[in-house]
Amino acid sequence: MIRPLLLLAALVLPAAAGAQGLSDAMSTRGALTRLDTGDQGRGWEAVGRLDIGGKGFCTGALIAEDIVLTAAHCLYDKHRGTRVEVSEVEFLAGFRNGRASAYRRVKRAVVPPDYRYAPEITTAKVRHDLALLELDMPIRNTTVIPFDTDARPDKGDRIGVVSYAHDRAEAPSLQEICGVMGRQEGVLVMSCDVDFGSSGAPVFSFEAGVPRIVSVVSAKAEADGARVALGTQLGETLDGLRAALDTGAGYAYGAAPLSNRIGIGGGRDQSGAKFIRAGE
Repeated sequence: MIRPLLLLAALVLPAAAGAQGLSDAMSTRGALTRLDTGDQGRGWEAVGRLDIGGKGFCTGALIAEDIVLTAAHCLYDKHRGTRVEVSEVEFLAGFRNGRASAYRRVKRAVVPPDYRYAPEITTAKVRHDLALLELDMPIRNTTVIPFDTDARPDKGDRIGVVSYAHDRAEAPSLQEICGVMGRQEGVLVMSCDVDFGSSGAPVFSFEAGVPRIVSVVSAKAEADGARVALGTQLGETLDGLRAALDTGAGYAYGAAPLSNRIGIGGGRDQSGAKFIRAGE
């Protein structure tokens, strides 16, 4: 079972994006490059696969020697609607073709106080779909260098994504060229190619040729029949998660929802986006 991304059935882009803007954004989308060899993956080893209880996986990235950034919804069991035990989550840094540069268990996790894993999904939930995982031991490896984070990009900015997915679970793939198509209430709408398993994947900017994480993949979506990706904002949300870890928060969670099933037409937020449940 591959842990699914949230799925948007219809996405209403900002008026400025329009049909022509969508066409322009999609035309600049680069192909995926599978990072199968050491040479291809050099510099990307801090991106890894998050194996979750032997039942699914997400993507995550180191932002410190012992801290992984990913999506909050990766920490929930979609069948039981409960949060998974963090001891069941393992980070495989630079994993490809059966081997990783480092293997670490997770001992603690924090999610934003405003994040709610519930049947009705809205842009507000995607916006807060962020988590920090503290590893049981730091990764001190000269080939696994944590990434810095940066301010969220603007519409039209070039970005890239490194991710695993259900059809490329054994090695990450790099899409070095995709773009920001617009923003809706703090959610980035991107022309990047993501699929089930890409949840939590880092979105990079490339200012001065240095990759910095500017968002995290939360969902895949469709806009005018074209596949797009939705990314969470960092900023104050990430600052709050860092502070929570610093104060020792995150060891225990509150009551989890009874179900995470989403029926078709589960609701519309103020942007007019209609959400449905991802397939089993």
